[in-house]
Amino acid sequence: VQLVESGGGSVQVGGSLRLSCVASGYTYSSNCMGWFRQIPGKAREGVAVLDRIVGTTYVDSVKGRFTISEDNAKASLYLQMNDLKVEDTGVYYCAAAAAAGLDYPLDFAGYNWWGQGTQVTVS
Repeated sequence: VQLVESGGGSVQVGGSLRLSCVASGYTYSSNCMGWFRQIPGKAREGVAVLDRIVGTTYVDSVKGRFTISEDNAKASLYLQMNDLKVEDTGVYYCAAAAAAGLDYPLDFAGYNWWGQGTQVTVS
């Protein structure tokens, strides 16, 4: 399984970015994928997850600002980030789980494969 993210960058407070993740070698349409972020010195945090059984899940701090979506035909996962804040800064990772129906979708321990990460800087 290979996950490749793109779309990170630097943006001002209040701006927008769209992250993309292309999955290969993964049963995309039947499982669970999500976005996580990490700041140096802190644990990896679940941001948004799309689970075939559980549905979509967002961490409270991004509700109403971020939207996770997919394009099955392109085996792609997206994260639209609007009204960005300084605290959204971090390395964003795309992740995929071996099965859907995770008890704790935002817990990074439930995911088996990870992308290389893309930096998002809000200032």
